[in-house]
Amino acid sequence: MSSFENKKYLIFGATGCVGSLVAKQLVGDGARMMLTGRDEEKLKRLSELLGQPYVVVEARQPPQIEEAFEAAVEQMAGIDGVVNCMGSVLLKPAHLTSLQEWHETLAVNLTSSFLVAKMAGKLMKKSGGSVVLVSSSAAQIGMSNHEAIAAAKAGVEGLTRSAASTYAGQGIRFNAVAPGLVRSNMTRSIWENESLAEFSKEMHALGRLGEPEDIASAISWLLDPSNGWITGQVINVDGGLSRVMPRKKMTK
Repeated sequence: MSSFENKKYLIFGATGCVGSLVAKQLVGDGARMMLTGRDEEKLKRLSELLGQPYVVVEARQPPQIEEAFEAAVEQMAGIDGVVNCMGSVLLKPAHLTSLQEWHETLAVNLTSSFLVAKMAGKLMKKSGGSVVLVSSSAAQIGMSNHEAIAAAKAGVEGLTRSAASTYAGQGIRFNAVAPGLVRSNMTRSIWENESLAEFSKEMHALGRLGEPEDIASAISWLLDPSNGWITGQVINVDGGLSRVMPRKKMTK
């Protein structure tokens, strides 16, 4: 029997490329879940496909995040794990970034993660479980024009480690994944540009861009109760971007 059998999960950003794959993987392994996203039409289709309930959530609306937790607890009688795949990408130098863009980047990426940690700490303290947040390689290495998103994701990593310490006594594990450049709807403008895509591939030691499946598999692994002795970790799923020098083509 799968270790996910009859476990209960709350997935934020379930209609995105990564979130939808996580949801499909877990349901395929026998899990139950509450799906959330901001696009109700996409949520309905995913809900019908997986046979799981949903709640509409906009990342910049804190009450909606809290209500999603409460709805999940009420409908599933508890939560065993939470994933926050809500996020955004802003590639601008600081001097061209407006304060509104700065605040929105923090709200979608960092504040949403804080609220997930807050509600998980409140509602999962009796049962324990796993919380997985999403960071970025940009939080760990200096990348041009990433000031806002790098700051937000660095905050996610600090939040992950602190929450892991705070809630370890309640059996709640906090971890994060830090992707490199992944082919997703958010990054479409980069990987659909041939020259940008080729440049980006060369930055990654493994010589390719990431796929949503790469990130979803790592998230599912961190959620797995079988990996219950892992907490406070940021797992780099980035083709070596943050740790390995880009490879050079061998010459004869």
